[in-house]
Amino acid sequence: MSVCGIAGFTKLDHPVERGRIARVIQTIHHRGPDHQGTHESDLVALGNARLSIIDISQGNQPMYSPDGDTVIVYNGEVYNHAEVRAELEARGHRFESHCDTEVVLKAFLEWDTRSFERLRGMFAIAIWQESKRRLVLARDRMGIKPLYLFHRGRDLYFGSELKTILEHPEIPRNLDINGLSYYLSLNYVPAPYTLIEGLEKLLPGEYLDWRDGQMERAPYWMLRFQPDERIGLEEAKEELDSLLRLSVKEHLISDVPLGMWASGGLDSSAVLHYAAEEIPRLNTFSISFSGHGHDESAFFRAVACKYGTEHREFDLNPEQGLIEAIEQISYYSDEPSADAGALPVFFLSKMTRQHVTVALTGDGPDELFGGYLTYLADGYAATARKTPAFLRRLALMAARLLPVSDEKISLEYKAKRFLEGSLLPPAEAHLFWNGSLSESVKRTLYAAERYPNPGSLMNTLPTEAFRCGALNRYLWLDQRYYLVDDILYKCDRMSMAHSLEVRPPFLDHRIVEFAAQLPESLKIHEGSLKYVLRELMRGKLPESVLARKKEGFDIPAHKWFRGVLRPLLEETLSAENVRATGLFRHEPIAKLMRDHVERRANNGYQLWGLMTLFLWMKRWKVQSASV
Repeated sequence: MSVCGIAGFTKLDHPVERGRIARVIQTIHHRGPDHQGTHESDLVALGNARLSIIDISQGNQPMYSPDGDTVIVYNGEVYNHAEVRAELEARGHRFESHCDTEVVLKAFLEWDTRSFERLRGMFAIAIWQESKRRLVLARDRMGIKPLYLFHRGRDLYFGSELKTILEHPEIPRNLDINGLSYYLSLNYVPAPYTLIEGLEKLLPGEYLDWRDGQMERAPYWMLRFQPDERIGLEEAKEELDSLLRLSVKEHLISDVPLGMWASGGLDSSAVLHYAAEEIPRLNTFSISFSGHGHDESAFFRAVACKYGTEHREFDLNPEQGLIEAIEQISYYSDEPSADAGALPVFFLSKMTRQHVTVALTGDGPDELFGGYLTYLADGYAATARKTPAFLRRLALMAARLLPVSDEKISLEYKAKRFLEGSLLPPAEAHLFWNGSLSESVKRTLYAAERYPNPGSLMNTLPTEAFRCGALNRYLWLDQRYYLVDDILYKCDRMSMAHSLEVRPPFLDHRIVEFAAQLPESLKIHEGSLKYVLRELMRGKLPESVLARKKEGFDIPAHKWFRGVLRPLLEETLSAENVRATGLFRHEPIAKLMRDHVERRANNGYQLWGLMTLFLWMKRWKVQSASV
């Protein structure tokens, strides 16, 4: 097994000099410092940067078929590779290594694109067949591992990170205004969009088949929400217990040191509980914020004590090189990370990599089982909308008079945000509560009267999403976009920046499919979020963990923008820099800053998104044009 980075390009219409692929792979050396390898022919170039996890002495890439005609570069972990290997051996295949790369290659030789549905894990795959002039790309079901694309004539460029494609000087760096519109609204760019025109993301559970310049894309797996009201709590707990125990066991396989990220919340603590059944002495890692309402140290220390882990924590404060880290993030992120949680993940990854090479995380249950306050807000808003809109507007005006707090998701912040959302249509409100700028605010930012409006993500869901219940519909939406393009994206970039592999056991597709079958009442029950998971862990975890309210992994952005980060904010969003884009007006952005600094509003999250956007455009020399 090897989590790493891949890249490549074809050469039908645009032949390039030999050796360029080596330079391309160097741009993602951080993803795979253990080995870099390339393959070149007159038609294609492929490259791989490897971080060795299993079978360290073997498994370097590119890897070739016995006849040399088929070659693979691969990024990921296939946890059931031993099972697939046994089936292939029964069919006559012989193996020279114990790594999963060889299993993926020979599975493709046996079953072609049908092989991807047999693989259980996280991966991005590129396979070239010389005799057929054929390139096949595939991405794992949940989009844990990234894969970017760029079409130019009949040629195709691809890579684990955008920088592998931007290394090609002939590729333009023009800002995509539809991607920008989503970014400003959501804090992330949903697939297949990116922030650069012409660059796309391969969708989760999708493969691309390129044959001599002709391309087809198709899903090999699609999630279906089919809730079964006959499933009761005890049955659901028993099944989830079995699936989670098996998934965690598989995710612990490693030939290198391994640990866990522990927040003291329900999700990471559940993973730790099952991991402790397999490994008696675990390494755990956490981030603390001493003296801030964001600090969670009491919770994760209690859990670490219960399981007797070798626990380490990093206290993130303004003296810890924040500005330098933010500038580094603008490089490693590829696209700007408007989620301020990227900063603590960056420092957490850096600390973790000093001790282990692999870390398990608790990502996933919020989107699978209903763990966000926004799901409660969706329900409360349905009731609130029975009140005349003018009364809700009056309530919002009154809420804006409340004192501004620096606390993490404070009561006044939630009240204002909820009332604003209640004035929007339900689908828009759900995205707004998890996002950043409303459409009305975005319109004031644009320099031109015409502004992009790519449409609601809700309209991209399949028809059956509107027949499985309101909660399941929002879960489907968040699994498809927010989880992939914000949570997993952030985790992949910040961890791989430090050559650290992060594994999310909850996102085993068997658990995902199980969650999609559960009735809504087992996800949120009488205001209890993630009800089935919480009840499963009752008696296993400390009551303080089970009773703890949902907290995001975040930074004191509100406070820091009024202090240590204020100079960087004002310099980055200066009138000169804003007007130079040709996209935005400076005055509304300046007002957001003034209102925040003078405590008339908490605009920290919105300002973080704008600041990181401008830092990213400067770092990658992305050109913008007026809307």
